[in-house]
This record gives sequence, C-alpha cells and structure tokens, in this order.
Amino acid sequence: MRIGVPTEVKAYENRIAMVPGGVHALVQDGHEVFVQKGGGLGSGLTDEEFVTAGATIVDDVDELWAMVDMIVKVKEPLPEEFGRCREGLTIFTYFHFAAAKELTDAMVSSGAACFTYETLEVGKTLPLLVPMSEVAGRMAIQVGAHCLEKAQGGRGVLMGGVPGVSPASVLILGGGVVGTQAAKMAAGMGADVTIMDIDLDRLRYLEDVMPANITTVYSTPQSIHHRCKFADLVVGAVLIEGARAPTLVPRAYLKDMNEGSVIVDVAIDQGGCVETIHATTHAEPTYVVDGVVHYGVANMPGAVPRTSTFALTNATTPWVRQLAALGAEKAVAESAELRSALNVWKNEITHKGVSDAFDYSFKPVAVG
Repeated sequence: MRIGVPTEVKAYENRIAMVPGGVHALVQDGHEVFVQKGGGLGSGLTDEEFVTAGATIVDDVDELWAMVDMIVKVKEPLPEEFGRCREGLTIFTYFHFAAAKELTDAMVSSGAACFTYETLEVGKTLPLLVPMSEVAGRMAIQVGAHCLEKAQGGRGVLMGGVPGVSPASVLILGGGVVGTQAAKMAAGMGADVTIMDIDLDRLRYLEDVMPANITTVYSTPQSIHHRCKFADLVVGAVLIEGARAPTLVPRAYLKDMNEGSVIVDVAIDQGGCVETIHATTHAEPTYVVDGVVHYGVANMPGAVPRTSTFALTNATTPWVRQLAALGAEKAVAESAELRSALNVWKNEITHKGVSDAFDYSFKPVAVG
C-alpha cells in the first residue's frame, strides 16, 4: 500500500502523524511511505530522518494526496483539503465528526473511507484517544493557571496559594482520562480540587487513589451550578464516545461565577460542554463572556508537538500498520476494533453518535 503523511494545515498545529520509527516499520511491512516536505519540522523531525527510515519526501501536497491509497493525519481535513478526499482513499485521523457538520457532509460526499482515532474501541477503552487526553488534561491546568494571571484577564489567583492565603479552587467536570490528569496536575500544584462525574464507581475509585486535596462530588445540574460559584478554574472534561458533548454549564451559571474566573473546555473537539464556548486557536486562545475568561483551543496538544507526536504515534502506529496490511475492505470485515473506528463508509455515516448529532441516517456496517 502507498501511504501518505501530509503536513498539518490547522493553525499552529505542529504535530505529524508518523515518526521515522513508524515509517521504518511500515516499509519493513512492504509498504511505500510518502511524507510531505518539512512535515515533521514542527516536532523536531527532519526530512533526512524520514528518508533514512525509508520514506520518500514529496514537495507538492496535491501530488502526495493523489498518489496514495491511505492518508494518515493528526487533525481532521480542513476545507482546503476537502477536494483531495476521494473515493478509494482511506483516511485515518482525529475527525470529531459530531462537532463539525461541514466536515461530515464533505466526507460523506467524497466517498473516502474515514477511520477515526477517537472512536477506535478495544474492549471498553479508547486507546487512541488516551494519549492526547493525557496531554490535554495536564495542559488544561498549565494554561488555566496562566489564564488566571491578572495580565491575562484572570482573577490574579496563584494555583497553590502561599502560607496564609488559600489556593485556587479548581472544578473538573468529568472523571475520565482528561479529568484525572487535570486533577493530578492541579493537586500537585497545591490547588483545592473537585472532580464531578455521574459514575459512582469511578468516583469511588478516584476517592481511593487521588491525593487528599481532591474531593469527588456526584454531578447534577444543581451541584455543578453551586460549585461553579466558587471555582477559580473550571475544566470541561466530559466525553460521550463519538457524540457531541452535553452542555453542563449554561450561560446562566456564568453570572454567578467570580469576575476573572477561567473556563478551559477540553471537550471543545466534540462541541464543548459550556454553552458559551467556541473553538479558538493558539494565536488567540481566549475571550471573555460575562466576566469569565474562556479558553477553547481545539488542538491543545499541538502546543507541545514534540511530546504529543511521540505520545500519539506510540498508540496509533500499530493500528496504522494493521489497517495498511488489511486494506479498508478487509479491515471492516475482519477487525472489530478497526470497524469501531469507521465513521464514514461508501457515502454513508456508520457511527450512531455522528448520525444522531445531525439527525442523519445511520447505516451500520454489514459484516459477513
């Protein structure tokens, strides 16, 4: 199979979907790998390293897309890339379809086979979402602490406080991978942390393993509203696999929050869990609504591309190799895991969460 790795075009996105080690493995498997010129520079990876691993460097992006059977990316195709998506092409990347109607319509029309990192299931886990969730969860506290500085529009609160002065109050909505990593970071900085979730078993587990400065609270609209009133930093960390994130913080809650408090909504890729959130970029990451600073960068891990690229490709490369070995048709027929990653197939939506997000028809993949 001929596999293409283009340069990401999303603003301030410096990750790349394959590292030289992955290229070497694919070449050893008998495939040809084509990497766009300069694609790895943002992650500190040179063209020479890819060539040494066995890749061919391609300067022209249109040529790269046209000559390959499969495209491996980090982020979803943008409008400038829609025309390169075509019937017979397999695309493997983060799509987050349920938050992007224009993208969904374009991919359905293209006829491309769209496999998504974020819905690939192994048992009850989402292994290709985990590494970037770990990065984003930790970054949420890092950027939240920065946004709390007065110069950034925040309350002027230090996360850990100092002797004689209370630490910041951090509210985390969701006790999954993002929420857990965010809680660890915030607790390590000395903040007063609350994690909210609706899964009692998860809350019991977190209560057992988390530091003493982390409190677990069952999530209801009333309990969220109450805790928002006192929070310096709110982190949105909810996930419904493949579907749009639920709105947990309506605009009405903002008027009761402290002036200069901060919201970091990591769920923005799936539409966000705060009513007033919209996607931002690393160039202009924040805006203010009702006195509350909103941070909605949709590709947070792109700010630390060296770490993120290696964390991502550690998880994705084995599945890229499997998809390349089987091809799309056999992968759908023979691999339950890769089948779970398939969201668009033969001009149809094949994931229920995506079809529900836009009230579109759903066509499950027929097997056997």
